[in-house]
Amino acid sequence: MGERIAVLMGGVSQERPISLRSGEAVVAALQQQGMAAEGFDVRTLEDLEAAARWADVAFLTLHGRWGEDGTVQGILDTLALPYTGSGLAASALAMDKMRTKLVWQALGLPTPAFDVVTPDRPLDMTTFALNFPVMVKPAHEGSSIGMARADTPSALHDAVEAALALDTVVLIEQWIEGAEYTAGIVGEQVLPLIRVETPRQFYDFTAKYAATDTRYHCPCGLDPHQEGALAHLAMRAFQAVGAQGWGRVDMMVDESGQSWLIEVNTLPGMTDHSLVPMAAQQLGWDFATLVMRILETVQR
Repeated sequence: MGERIAVLMGGVSQERPISLRSGEAVVAALQQQGMAAEGFDVRTLEDLEAAARWADVAFLTLHGRWGEDGTVQGILDTLALPYTGSGLAASALAMDKMRTKLVWQALGLPTPAFDVVTPDRPLDMTTFALNFPVMVKPAHEGSSIGMARADTPSALHDAVEAALALDTVVLIEQWIEGAEYTAGIVGEQVLPLIRVETPRQFYDFTAKYAATDTRYHCPCGLDPHQEGALAHLAMRAFQAVGAQGWGRVDMMVDESGQSWLIEVNTLPGMTDHSLVPMAAQQLGWDFATLVMRILETVQR
């Protein structure tokens, strides 16, 4: 019958609808290639155990907490089911935006200055050292969920309160004015960079999944030397958190030409709006080819 592939999708995070779209696209691509693939909507340990009983390998299209933060990876390790993407430790680290930035800072990699708010460490404007505007982010959410720009202390307070409703750790990051780039990685290869352009304040959830006026430039418009330097930085950032298999690194370049690392996504989207499939097309890879290349990275 050949290798059986369980495409794990859905999950329990706020990114569940996106995960289902990603999973359905991957199942269709694998079946198109003649693979024995089946989608599994996983929300419990029992769901994962059922997938492990059926499958020889798991293709993960889970996004957000539980599926992307190392929890599912640890369970699959225990069940001895190989899977696509990064392992437990790298997944947990990359999902934690604050600790990812601490690792980058320790290695001398450029990332915007930041402050942190928790229930035990409330926002204190008397010691707040960042200049406005700033970006407020729940430290463990993806797809720009809960993110907001703040231009004043009052707006910052409101944004922090909203983010704390989603997470116990909130990151306040120095605003970077400039161009946003993203680098998909498959195996040891950095895909052609994409420059993201949106008329909105930033590349938020709506710009990512619903807006029709978001523009994606690939080729990204940089000269080969500049693009090569950003690609090298992306791979260093990816490897710094121990990521492997495939993923995506988001970066910005400010108006002075300085590059800044923003975050690592260890399980990027695989929908019709997703960036890694878009970049792969520049290499001549259709969606099915990309899916097969990702499957090849699994360590069995």
